[in-house]
This record gives sequence, structure tokens and C-alpha cells, in this order.
Amino acid sequence: NRRTALRALALGGTAALAYAALSSVTALAGLPGGRRRETGSYEVGSGDPSAVPVTQWFTDAVPVIDPTAYELRVDRPDGKEQRITYAALLAMAGTTRTAVLDCTGGWWSEQTWRGVSLDVLLGPVGRLGPLGGGSIVVSSVTGYTRRLPAADAASLVLATHLGGVPLSAGHGGPVRLVAPGRRGFWWVKWVDRVGVDDRPSWSQPPFPLQ
Repeated sequence: NRRTALRALALGGTAALAYAALSSVTALAGLPGGRRRETGSYEVGSGDPSAVPVTQWFTDAVPVIDPTAYELRVDRPDGKEQRITYAALLAMAGTTRTAVLDCTGGWWSEQTWRGVSLDVLLGPVGRLGPLGGGSIVVSSVTGYTRRLPAADAASLVLATHLGGVPLSAGHGGPVRLVAPGRRGFWWVKWVDRVGVDDRPSWSQPPFPLQ
């Protein structure tokens, strides 16, 4: 009836006001959750690389990779494979990105990363495929792989540094993907191979299964 509807409306309005008030107090007090994103993640250590949590996807263990023996395999659009040493990648690492890493573990952090832009590494791949819908395929030493639109090459970075310091193993070093605007599971760690093909990026599960 009308009385019940009005009571429910009033209760809903009170709850909304209480939530807004609590959010304001939380933000002003600097408490966890004070700077939540639309994903629900709370802010952790933005601008302070030492405060970024170290997390892995499911059961991945942190691999031990010797940078002096590291090689990145690059499958180029012309079908040729190139191998690039860590030292050579460092010499190419002239791209800086300030981006938000929003982890599915419930936190986010804005940091500055440095590395090699994928359009520099791969060349012109934006129109790959018959309809310009090809993919960049990024793989980890763990076997974890994600496909991203070839048209995004200029925004994607293979990072070697976080906050001006070489990436630690826990943060995906020696090389990890930085994918601005995407959740953390797109930011492939311990990258050892990058390639391109004609398959569209949507030809994979929306969330990783491995």
C-alpha cells in the first residue's frame, strides 16, 4: 500500500544518506576504502612503488629469472622471430606511463612505469587482419597468456622499471605488461614472448581460466 511504499522510500533515502556520510568521513580520515574505484577496489600506495602489494594470479609462483640470460621472443607481423636481450630492452626503454593498476584482489595503485611501447617493438600492427581486428599476444614464462587488440599497441608498454627502479620478481620483473585502463589480470607478469596474429582479441574468455 501507499504507506508501505513511502516507508520503503524513506528507508532507502536514509540508507543512501548514511552511505554518503560514511564515505565522506572515510575519505576525510584517510581510511582504507576512502578512495574506492567503480570496481570496488581501494587505493594503496599511489606514487610509492614500495607500497604496491605483490600478488599472483591463482597458483602462480614467482619464477626466478636471471636478467643476464633473459631473452624476449618477438613474433613479428612478417612472420620472423626476433630475440631481444634484457640489456637491449633497457636500451629501448624510453616510454614512460603513469597508469592505474587495478587488481582483482581488491586494491588499486597509480604508479609510473618505464619500458618499451609495443608499437615501437612490433612496428605498425594496428590494421592487422582482414578487418583490422588482429591481436597482440603476450605470454608469460608461467604459460599465462592474454590477447589484446592490435589497435592498442601504442598504449601498451613492456615495462622494465617501476618508479625508476628495475622491476622486482614479485612485481613481474624483469619484464611485465602495462595495460592502462584494464584490470590487473591483463598486466601479464614475467613476459617472455610477444607476437601478433589475425585472430581477434575477443576470441578468448573474458576472464583468464588458466
